[in-house]
Amino acid sequence: MRGVTLKSRATAFACSAGALVFILSLVLGYTPDQPDDIGHISRALIIAILCGTMSWASARQTVATTATAIDTATDRLLSAAHGDLQSPVPADIAHELPDLAVAMESLFSQVRTNLDHVQTLALFDQITGLANRTSFCRQVERHLAERVEEGKAALFFIDLDGFKSVNDTLGHAAGDQLLARVAGRLREVVMAQVSAGSGDAVIGRLAGDEFTMFFPNLPGQSAAARIARAIQFALGERFDLGSQHVDLGASIGIACYPDHGDTLTALLRAADVAMYHAKHNGRGRAEMYTAQLALEAADRADLERELVLALQRNEFLLEFQPQIDIGKGSAVAAEALVRWAHPERDLIMPGSFVPVAEESGVIVALGDWVMDKVCETAARWAAIGISQRIAINISTRELGQADFFLRLRHAIATHKTPPAMLELEISESLAMEMEQRILNQLAALRRDGVRVAIDDFGTGYSNLSRLKELPVDRIKIDRSLVRDIATSAEARTICSAVVGLIQGLGLEVVVEGIENEAQIDMLRIIGCTQFQGYHLAMPTGELDYLDRFAGTITSVGPERQSHLLFLRQS
Repeated sequence: MRGVTLKSRATAFACSAGALVFILSLVLGYTPDQPDDIGHISRALIIAILCGTMSWASARQTVATTATAIDTATDRLLSAAHGDLQSPVPADIAHELPDLAVAMESLFSQVRTNLDHVQTLALFDQITGLANRTSFCRQVERHLAERVEEGKAALFFIDLDGFKSVNDTLGHAAGDQLLARVAGRLREVVMAQVSAGSGDAVIGRLAGDEFTMFFPNLPGQSAAARIARAIQFALGERFDLGSQHVDLGASIGIACYPDHGDTLTALLRAADVAMYHAKHNGRGRAEMYTAQLALEAADRADLERELVLALQRNEFLLEFQPQIDIGKGSAVAAEALVRWAHPERDLIMPGSFVPVAEESGVIVALGDWVMDKVCETAARWAAIGISQRIAINISTRELGQADFFLRLRHAIATHKTPPAMLELEISESLAMEMEQRILNQLAALRRDGVRVAIDDFGTGYSNLSRLKELPVDRIKIDRSLVRDIATSAEARTICSAVVGLIQGLGLEVVVEGIENEAQIDMLRIIGCTQFQGYHLAMPTGELDYLDRFAGTITSVGPERQSHLLFLRQS
């Protein structure tokens, strides 16, 4: 009876052998992302090996002579399916079925190698070789759970400064190479600190250009500050990528156990807050977490929530500041400036909420509101015969949206806004880094009549050949270039050279930040005629602006009078 059962089993194995060999090849090539998949791999491999080897054995030997060896092999394979890949293949299998024994040993070895590879993929970052987020967190949590020392521990949150520009200009391959070099320098910092008596450390790459380091045993916060300086020094040295030389730096946040948190989650949050503060205050800095930073972070989170609610409640408004042509004696354009009419505070200026909006992403929705309101206003002005353009500032975050220009054109079409009534202002640094897709879209808008201006010129680093190729009409010189022009010969020389360069490229010049008449007199000598600043006019609401810079109610026609009266009543 036993022989019949074995014979039937062997026949079934033989019928399925071809298909199972195919399954085996697929499983051996499978590389899961998570360690939990290891059991599934092992079981699938063992089943495929069992079926294939049984069919092979039944074809080579009679059931009677191989029954004991097959049963032993079955038991060994089942134990391997439950995780035993180390025990040797039993001797009776090697005696009765030597080829099968060799195959089993070989396959067990391949499975062990494959599982080791899976473990590596699951726990280590492939680019840098450092612990990935999962592995880093597990190691730090184990250190915290096993702590018995009275000393401090410190977690460092490291964000690279300027890494994005490397990816954008040199490509992702160079970016990956740079990340690997950064990891190497962080390892050197750890080795130096270990030799100095700071103990072992865990280094990880969380994501992108964010790295973390954890020192489980430090004498105090002063030691953490010393390590942060060592990290800054290591990452501040120039990186050589073949023929390219890259200067980086790092913004570092530091959180100490137990002062700033007694769990990994709390320490990561505190170090992230400190890193954000370091980056916000000029980059290339290291900041220790403090209670004051915690309050600022909470205030920033509250402000982000309030911004979203303010959009829903329509609490924002526009004010307009004229750009005046002294030669013509009239305003040629109005810059639209957003204000927040907070229900519980005074009118909030953009400097207090726009940076937070940009960091949180709310700037996209706020920009859409401004864009829609400007298009509506410009269409209304054009309908009553006002020819002044309205300028709108466009942020980097907005231009980064793939559908920004589609949304702008939709707003223009919705309000039937003449394109010639609009002007887009883009910062100098953004203009120098714009990708070709954006340049093409701006050029298309210019062909339709929209003006393009570079704002805050003189605060970034302009490439002259790049400036010549940009699809722009006007350059707005930043206030920093003209602040001392009335009293400093050096300032006059620099400003004169800049103005001459811009005009030599056939572009209009507008000078921002005019604070007194002496600046205007000197700039007129240099050759400037268009100015904007508090000395000439403060930003004001639409009604007051039109009263002052688009004619009074008594001096305009009936249609414009009706429009101004409507604004007064509303």
